[in-house]
Amino acid sequence: MDVLLKIVQTVNSYLTDYVLIFLLIGAGLYFTIRTRFVQVRCFGEGMKQVFGGLSLKGGKQKSGLSSFQALATAIAAQVGTGNIVGACGAILIGGPGAIFWMWVIAFLGMATIYAEAVLAQKTRVIDADGNVQGGPVYYIKKAIPNGFGKFLSVFFSVAAILALGFMGSMVQSNSIAGTAGAAIGMSTGLYWIIGLLIALIAGVIFLGGVDRLAAVTEKIVPLMALLYIVGSLVVIFARVAYIPESFGMIFKYAFNGSALIGGGIGYALKSAISQGAKRGLFSNEAGMGSTPHAHAQANVKTPHEQGVSAMIGVFIDTFIVLTMTALVVISTLYAGDGVLGNALSYNRAQGGLLSAVAENFPKANLAQMAFGKVFGETFGNIFVAVCLFFFAFSTILGWNFFGKINVQYLFGKKALPIYSIIAVGFVFLGSIFQDDLVWELTDFFNYLMVLPNVIALVALGGMVARSAKTRGACDLPKIEGDAAAEAENAPEEQ
Repeated sequence: MDVLLKIVQTVNSYLTDYVLIFLLIGAGLYFTIRTRFVQVRCFGEGMKQVFGGLSLKGGKQKSGLSSFQALATAIAAQVGTGNIVGACGAILIGGPGAIFWMWVIAFLGMATIYAEAVLAQKTRVIDADGNVQGGPVYYIKKAIPNGFGKFLSVFFSVAAILALGFMGSMVQSNSIAGTAGAAIGMSTGLYWIIGLLIALIAGVIFLGGVDRLAAVTEKIVPLMALLYIVGSLVVIFARVAYIPESFGMIFKYAFNGSALIGGGIGYALKSAISQGAKRGLFSNEAGMGSTPHAHAQANVKTPHEQGVSAMIGVFIDTFIVLTMTALVVISTLYAGDGVLGNALSYNRAQGGLLSAVAENFPKANLAQMAFGKVFGETFGNIFVAVCLFFFAFSTILGWNFFGKINVQYLFGKKALPIYSIIAVGFVFLGSIFQDDLVWELTDFFNYLMVLPNVIALVALGGMVARSAKTRGACDLPKIEGDAAAEAENAPEEQ
């Protein structure tokens, strides 16, 4: 495991520093410009689309899901360990400045995920049984209708199955086991018990199909987000005197973290940006190609409607939930008398690097330490464990569903029961594996998903741009081609 960990870490470092940042920021800028800042123009429309007729009882659809059920399924996948454990890891390794770059990635990612949702709607198909099938594989083939496009679609499907259905589920169960075990004082040697319970519950829902998944996610997502936000606000108000300093650290160390995390200015800036890009992708998933599987299922009038809904998913994930985590952690552990800020300063004064301090502060338990500063150690551990269970478990459900779509695309329906059984096994294994290895493997396969997905998105950029001109609450001034844009906006169901 140690040898494999070093190999994967080396590969991931090159992918993160030289490929991922370029693709995520490049794609985000491209779609921001081509859609004329759709994430700003249509933000109000997106909020209205999501919350205007909010209901926790979307009901069974003839085929597919309601718009809110599709968004809830997408957010269930987005809001997971990335918002708690991932954010803590980014702060711990890249410094508080990493949060600034996660915000940048998310802002640009709102335009990227708009493109993903629109294309997922426009290229979805209805199979012989009347079920909706859609996702990146369908718009990859449309973007590149030749042998290379077929290769990329298969490549994406394999990466998605491994990243979401298998490795990604391991990260979630690993985090659940770590926080739950810490909350009840369980020995790490007994974490397999927690893993077994998670696997059994997941297995029941895995075998229930999309209707059962939608019924669970549309209820869990709003409640879990509300619980975590309320708890975070309690801590933030208790540490309100340190909130200005916390924001100051985020902006200050976004560009010059050398005084905090060691190394030169260039090293510190690279660490902050790479952690922001890496954990930003894991958190909001814009550009990764995972959530389009859910958005393709939505029954909406136009693809544009689901596109603006998808943007709100990224906003909730990063600018609300993840920011709450950041403010809680920084205000309690870094600002003022924060034990981690003091430790980092001392370590830096001794000529050491951040990694030496990070080893003594596991990212899986950093949030528990932060909440424990206000709630007390016992209740803080329990609160984070409960929240993380709902966050991570909902992500397991969403990612399993996305993996299932790709299994059916490659192997047909007969392979689905086998896939579900293997996926349950990976959920269990995640609870007993070394957490660093689990995270690195997941990151690696996530990066492999990004490559073909972004290629197809950019290739179909014109289609996305035309959909962004649709008439609605975020109208652009009338320009030549608007009529064509409205015609273009109709779904191309087959």
